[in-house]
Amino acid sequence: MIETSLEATAEARRPSELMNDAVIQLENIHKTYHLGDIDVHALRGVSVNVGRGEYVAIMGPSGSGKSTMMNIIGCLDHPTRGNYLLDGLDVSQASKADLADIRNKKVGFVFQSFNLVSRTSALENVELPMIYAGVRAKERARRAAEALEIVGLKDRMRNLPNQLSGGQQQRVAIARALVNNPAIILADEPTGALDTRTSVELMEVFQTLNAERNMTIILVTHEHDISEYSKRVIVFRDGRIVKDQPMTGRRSAAETLRELPTEEELDAAAAEEMTE
Repeated sequence: MIETSLEATAEARRPSELMNDAVIQLENIHKTYHLGDIDVHALRGVSVNVGRGEYVAIMGPSGSGKSTMMNIIGCLDHPTRGNYLLDGLDVSQASKADLADIRNKKVGFVFQSFNLVSRTSALENVELPMIYAGVRAKERARRAAEALEIVGLKDRMRNLPNQLSGGQQQRVAIARALVNNPAIILADEPTGALDTRTSVELMEVFQTLNAERNMTIILVTHEHDISEYSKRVIVFRDGRIVKDQPMTGRRSAAETLRELPTEEELDAAAAEEMTE
């Protein structure tokens, strides 16, 4: 498969083992934005660890600090002060060039808007991070094809984005996030533009990657039902963590899908209503 660490099914780990193998270590993180004469404190002393193989949902209202935290975790921004280790690397004060290199190697991004290049195929979209990483063309094509197969798009590799549904485009984005074997997958509101069934299908992909391939997933969402597919929930308010606990009664996306009506069933029900 894509890399050795993506081939073997992950062994179950106890919580203590996960914490000893932390892929994200944040210590006393502050972030202050200077807007003219006003200082806006977006994060106020946040400390948290995320173990390898965890699946964490980050939640909070607008202005709570969750987006700022996402930017720092994803190496898109520096903390004003505090320490951040990503997969053992201190990235707290890395240069912009170093941050870009770390992002490409250590973080796989999945965004709400897909961010696909419209005039290139699914395969070529998935290859993009490897081009920046200097991977040779033959190896790029092989790994991109395997990533697309993992997310169930083996037969759609040559399709352009406008020939794919929203859910399929988001699967391409997940495949693209996988190809450099990142330390984490960081998903920012990935279901925001998707309908209910497609959203649950996406959650099934994440749960499978997490359970079978030990991928560490950080999901930023405002949807409580989407957070229920994670293993752990961290809630932000006013720049601080106000809740950090395991997800009790975690939902199985596969089971939810079996209970949801299919598109054909919904269409049939709508047609029946119109004829009554």
